[in-house]
Amino acid sequence: MEYQNFVEAVVKLLREKMGPEYTVRSAEVVKNNGIRLTGVIMMRDADKVSPTMYLEELYREFCDGAGLEEIADRIVGLYRERMRDIDLDIAFFEKFERVKGRIFYKLVNYDKNRELLHEIPHFQWYDLAVVFYYAMEEEILGNASILIRNSHLAMWEKTAEELRQEAEGNMRRGMPELLIPMCRLVEEVTGEKTEAAETIPMYVLTNRLKLNGASAMLYSEKLRELADELRTDLLILPSSVHEVLLLPDDGEEEYDFYRRMVEEVNTTQVDPEEVLSGQLYRYSREKEKIEEILG
Repeated sequence: MEYQNFVEAVVKLLREKMGPEYTVRSAEVVKNNGIRLTGVIMMRDADKVSPTMYLEELYREFCDGAGLEEIADRIVGLYRERMRDIDLDIAFFEKFERVKGRIFYKLVNYDKNRELLHEIPHFQWYDLAVVFYYAMEEEILGNASILIRNSHLAMWEKTAEELRQEAEGNMRRGMPELLIPMCRLVEEVTGEKTEAAETIPMYVLTNRLKLNGASAMLYSEKLRELADELRTDLLILPSSVHEVLLLPDDGEEEYDFYRRMVEEVNTTQVDPEEVLSGQLYRYSREKEKIEEILG
């Protein structure tokens, strides 16, 4: 069965299972980096919010032998579980004073998100864009968030600069930076002891949640501390939207090697939606700022 036929069949089954009280439809959702996914949305007239269930992975399971009834029942179960756990009154979102304490920012690739950036407040930073989101309470919704759009600014009668100022303070309080030596991270993942002397002095910079943590470099104090400790500038490699890698800057002759390394990681190791950039950056110890390495 072709994918579009699969989507139509699932929607039809869901309409039968949910009954006339619900409107069930499929919708194309544009995610980070222009990745387009097909989601199913089920809502009653009184609902102000509904979870979106994406179908791409379910289609792969269908191709591997899962039945349509099984897939539809799983979607219904997941929907009811999420709606039972989430008693969310979106009216709270209409008041900026209620939400401003949980507004944060993250970094995304500028060129890959040009279409989305027309709809959301943002600031360009080299080849990246700073965008804003409202983070739900973790104990209720895990890591769920609402991307801030231009329509939200209009509703709140706020400017993008006012939004940035609120987020700037929230980042340091709510998303404190986390600097981890790569050897320790490898030990945590593999469970095997790594001799620091035998490894390249490399570090991972992220935030306490390790989610959208590449943005930590915009407010990091540890960049300066590490550069002073190593007595050198720092080369910054964009590993993904969730973290960046730091290592001593060995000079221009090494940059092509690291560019190829970032490109390979982006192509083979990182989900397309989580790719940040193919660019290199440098923290200048003398200037105490991050620079883009062109070439």
